[in-house]
Amino acid sequence: MSLTVQSPVPGKTVPMSEVPDPVFAESMVGPGLAVQPAGGRQNAVAPVDGTVVTLHPHAFVVATEDGRAVLVHLGIDTVKQKGEGFTLHVVKGESVRAGQPLIEWDPDAVVAAGYSAIVPVVALDAAPEVLSGQLTGADVVAGDPVFVWDD
Repeated sequence: MSLTVQSPVPGKTVPMSEVPDPVFAESMVGPGLAVQPAGGRQNAVAPVDGTVVTLHPHAFVVATEDGRAVLVHLGIDTVKQKGEGFTLHVVKGESVRAGQPLIEWDPDAVVAAGYSAIVPVVALDAAPEVLSGQLTGADVVAGDPVFVWDD
């Protein structure tokens, strides 16, 4: 079954190799792509239908009914901001629909704090060959399809 993964934020899609963090750039936690977000306060939305299984101010994981999980990380090293500038709209364990706002944040504030605002979108524990249609180099709005995950 194919799972279409949507962009959690507006911006420009880039290959995962351009993320300034080796854990993501080398796909250690899984393949995917990243979005260089547009500026200004915005909502990061669920990339798939599922359940919020991990939730931090700067990152979340949504697991689908069939067990696949997508990680969205809002910026790099943003854990050091200790939640400042991030507003949660959901709780861990909540069922969500693709496109539903999960966290409000401001990429410009992340950059001003000295961090990269790039947003990795990761198919957790997937093999690279199960992803197709990675949309890199494209301008996207939140909710646009960015890759397909085939099982």
